[in-house]
Amino acid sequence: MPRYAAIIEYDGTSFAGFQRQQNQLTVQGAIEVVLKILEPDFTSLSGAGRTDSGVHAAGQVIHFDLHKSWNTFTLTKALNGNLTGHPIAFVKVVQVDEAFHARFSAIKRTYLYRLVSRPEPLVFERSHAWHVSFKLDLEAMQAGATYLLGQHDFTTFRSTHCQAVSPIKTLDAINIQKRPYPHGYEFRFTIEAKSFLHKQIRSIVGTLVRVGVGKWAPEDVKTALMKRTREACGPLAKPHGLYLQRVDYNPDPFSGSS
Repeated sequence: MPRYAAIIEYDGTSFAGFQRQQNQLTVQGAIEVVLKILEPDFTSLSGAGRTDSGVHAAGQVIHFDLHKSWNTFTLTKALNGNLTGHPIAFVKVVQVDEAFHARFSAIKRTYLYRLVSRPEPLVFERSHAWHVSFKLDLEAMQAGATYLLGQHDFTTFRSTHCQAVSPIKTLDAINIQKRPYPHGYEFRFTIEAKSFLHKQIRSIVGTLVRVGVGKWAPEDVKTALMKRTREACGPLAKPHGLYLQRVDYNPDPFSGSS
């Protein structure tokens, strides 16, 4: 059976997350309905990241097996054509070796978190960025983030419902940028790691915001990390500011594809 990998984009606002759930509209479920139109005996697909309800993706990767050998251009058009009505787009589709797995073959995942600081509420991007009405100290948040880099026990920044076997994760990079936004500023948190715990990124952003507003000193982030208890974490950032931005592989199956 030919195996295909795809980069997809989606607006997570109307979905109950990526992963298929009974009696819930999910990204995986919507795509599988379309794949069953193309091949009625299609079973299931796999994704690189199980994004939560309201979380978006600009570079989610999935893979799936089909009985028929498809021209990837034709397959892309067929998938996008049948997804009309859903805010999902297939950006690239390539045929891959049967050993490729969207989740287990990934070597790095990059997430983006968008936060807008201004007195007025958001109108056009109310479902695509977390709005706060207070000012934030960029340098303080950057200083606090340095304590989270490298390998640590991230129990503090892990959902109590997380099913990961170990809380040990390695964060490769946390970059925070500040840029002008109409009547305020946008803060962009870019976080890179091979894998993440459930709600780890939103926990980190919420904690760094506590530093940015002046309620915590940067070194308090280290104290919270070392306590290894969920109660030490800052507030959980809103889901609609989070985007799965990119998934990396070696070799990259999408390199050279149009």
